Amino acid sequence: MSSNIPKMKCLIIDDEPLARFHLKELAGQIDFLSVEGTCATALEADAKVKESKIDLLFLDINMPYLTGLEFLEQLENPPLCILTTAYSEYALEGFRLQVVDYLLKPIAFNRFYQAVNKAQQQFIISEKLKKNTSLDDPFLYVRQSDSFIKVSWVDILYIESMQNYTKLHFKDKSLVIHQTMKAIEESLPSDHFFRIHKSYLINITHIDMISGGRLFINKIELPISRTRKEELLNQVVYKKLISK
Repeated sequence: MSSNIPKMKCLIIDDEPLARFHLKELAGQIDFLSVEGTCATALEADAKVKESKIDLLFLDINMPYLTGLEFLEQLENPPLCILTTAYSEYALEGFRLQVVDYLLKPIAFNRFYQAVNKAQQQFIISEKLKKNTSLDDPFLYVRQSDSFIKVSWVDILYIESMQNYTKLHFKDKSLVIHQTMKAIEESLPSDHFFRIHKSYLINITHIDMISGGRLFINKIELPISRTRKEELLNQVVYKKLISK
């Protein structure tokens, strides 16, 4: 692994002590993984994910109070995730939530190794995109079938999540691409794009108005989640407020 790519910070979430121990032992064999902690419930994990930077979740599905899938679905900006479960019937749901891989218990090392390598490949791409996107280089390429279309991120009004796809909205067109919202967000400059909702990432330069829990861009109304509204006001609005 390139020395420029940091280790992936991982969190293991499983209500079974032996399963947590086994996953921690497997992760300990991989030099690009750093286990930041283990949690017995999704509620405990929720606090850890919000407090610290986590790059990868090893997430059990069947847990008390809040299932792994319910936990993952409510995260505003979820880390990469590998589901770990004894039940194969959840595979389709995992695909809908854009997980990296789906490991059936008992987990063999060779399957674990395949899954974390897939996660690392996605992580490396997002890290490189973060470094390469700048104001001096406003162009990106998006894939459409066998073609690559050059777009300027400056012209993107907002981005909409559509399960395993995202839709880029411009003033005169829209493009649907096979990419996760998380990967798109990490490839764009954070001082110009803001996640207002689990399903919407906006270009703050195109905001026309914010009113209550709604935001308007190009006469289109978009919802602002309650957890993001205060941060949006603090980071974007109040800094440029000229009338109290």
